[in-house]
Amino acid sequence: MFIDIHTHTIMFNDPRQAQISRWTSPEQLIAMLDEHEIDRAVVLPMVHHELTTIIQSTENALDVAAKYPDRIIPFCNLDPRHHYNSANVDYAPVLEHYKALGCKGVGEMCANVWWDDDRMLNMLGHIEKAGLPLLFHVASADRGMYGVVDQIGLPKLEKVLKMFPKLQFIGHSMAFWSAVDGKVSEDEWMGYPKGPVHEGGRLIELFRTYDNLWGDFSAGSGYNAFARDPEFGFWMLNEFQDRLLFGTDICVDGQELPQPGYMKQALADGKISQEVFDKIAFENATALLGL
Repeated sequence: MFIDIHTHTIMFNDPRQAQISRWTSPEQLIAMLDEHEIDRAVVLPMVHHELTTIIQSTENALDVAAKYPDRIIPFCNLDPRHHYNSANVDYAPVLEHYKALGCKGVGEMCANVWWDDDRMLNMLGHIEKAGLPLLFHVASADRGMYGVVDQIGLPKLEKVLKMFPKLQFIGHSMAFWSAVDGKVSEDEWMGYPKGPVHEGGRLIELFRTYDNLWGDFSAGSGYNAFARDPEFGFWMLNEFQDRLLFGTDICVDGQELPQPGYMKQALADGKISQEVFDKIAFENATALLGL
């Protein structure tokens, strides 16, 4: 069984929309889940203008979940610049509204603001009070990338992990996963470093220090962090088995998805136990999302 913590789809109003939107249709997403034996998937609405000219509302994601209630787990999403760009917005009513409609988390958070921006801190405080996990994409300030802004070594992420100890942060992106390597450089940290992982990785330190940090295994960024150095990857699966979450980051129809095969092969080769496989594949997500 797999629960996918990270997928994207959009319910189109017109078939021509697919020509200017990168996301799968719900039907394409379900077909890909079936092909890779993925039982259920979180759909992350994309409300941030940094990503695309066609954004997706939480309501659209809820419509997809209503069409496939046994397969789709909806998240809601917000932007810290909402409502007049104020740092004093009360997000409690909207978060409780979305919780009542079945949303199990917030994300994918991709707003291009610093973690410790007053507007972001205000939103994080409300998400923590709502008891919802936050799935985020982290990025650099100067690369033109979508994502919450940090620096190499993730000092701003550590700041908010400390400030909001009850908020469960689910990490994702190149800038996040490259930090497994103790020697990642400024030129590499926003990409897909190759070769052996060096000791002293900042992300390993953060996982060990903060029990409210989780890892989203999805996309090339997550997969690369494990597959680039096989023995390190298997060690990581075992070491942090209680806070890793299976995911794919399905975006487009026909996308290559190495994650299911990687997990199945690790189990078949005895690199991880059935217990570890089950935790990462579905049990951690079940507990975290209250399924």
